[in-house]
Amino acid sequence: MQESLRRNVFVRELLSENQTLRLFIITALIFVAFSLLLGERFFSVRNLQSMAVQFPEFGILAFAILITMLTGGIDLSIVGAANLSAIVAALILTRLSGDGGAGVPLAATIPLAMVAALAVASLCGLFNGFLVSRIGITPILATLGTGSLYTGLSYVITGGPAITTTQLAFIGNGTIAGVPIPVIVFIVLAIVFAVMLNRTSFGFNVYMLGTNPRAALFSGIHNERVLMRTYWLAGLVAGIAGIIFLARANSAKPDYGATFILLTVLIAILGGVRYTGGFGTVSGLVLSVLSIQFLSTGLNMLMLQLSGSSAAIFFRQFAWGALLLLVMVVNYYVEQRRQRST
Repeated sequence: MQESLRRNVFVRELLSENQTLRLFIITALIFVAFSLLLGERFFSVRNLQSMAVQFPEFGILAFAILITMLTGGIDLSIVGAANLSAIVAALILTRLSGDGGAGVPLAATIPLAMVAALAVASLCGLFNGFLVSRIGITPILATLGTGSLYTGLSYVITGGPAITTTQLAFIGNGTIAGVPIPVIVFIVLAIVFAVMLNRTSFGFNVYMLGTNPRAALFSGIHNERVLMRTYWLAGLVAGIAGIIFLARANSAKPDYGATFILLTVLIAILGGVRYTGGFGTVSGLVLSVLSIQFLSTGLNMLMLQLSGSSAAIFFRQFAWGALLLLVMVVNYYVEQRRQRST
């Protein structure tokens, strides 16, 4: 049984190399095409910095989708959990050290707010894991319900309006050696997930659970425990994204990033993550994030140049859908060709 599972891992790694190479070529072609079409408007330090501060918000959330989809599930509550954690952090910051607050020093308030945000998001993830692994609710239904629950709780806490605070602006708008801090957070998460999925027993168990839950169980893998840890990790990542939300927007509100769910699922599928589980890589996810950011920015600039209208921003969804269809068609024909050759 273990030998069969390890053989599946080898096949998965072989296929992932081809998928990553194809996605890398597509990403490079998109970047080169818009650089030639738009010149310095696209290929400039200023525009690259602008794109760099845009993609970490949804890019970080994509890691939560990745880890849950690898088990054959999904987490549609990540945006709700992220916003709830951001609201809790904003409340702590404004009540303890903001104008009219308790006068607690920022040196103590900021770490407390971050820890509280991560704790709240972790609880959200554990609740999702409990519903999926212990109660047995289908992941898409469980997290769809909890996502509405977390968003509703956010509305109850805030009463509707956003909570404004600029005390984390140094994270959202700051740089280290010229690199935006949110990008550094994204890179660190990518490294952590790559090591965890490829070099730890937990990563092996996640892939095996997604490949064949029954075989994983018979081989000694504790499926419920793996699912609990998986959804807890997704919640923790959502908490990190919530802190970035608050730091970038200088406010927290229940409906921030409402389109990020669709976008992160698109990123995962585009990056080669199989919706049935058991297949997907961090490198594919990172390339998917970059390709979508390049395509969205380039197409918006191009349409704005041609039409002179700010309505060009609405072409983003067209760009996302077109890129997804292109990669799915390419993957289909490549897979058909591979099967015929074997």
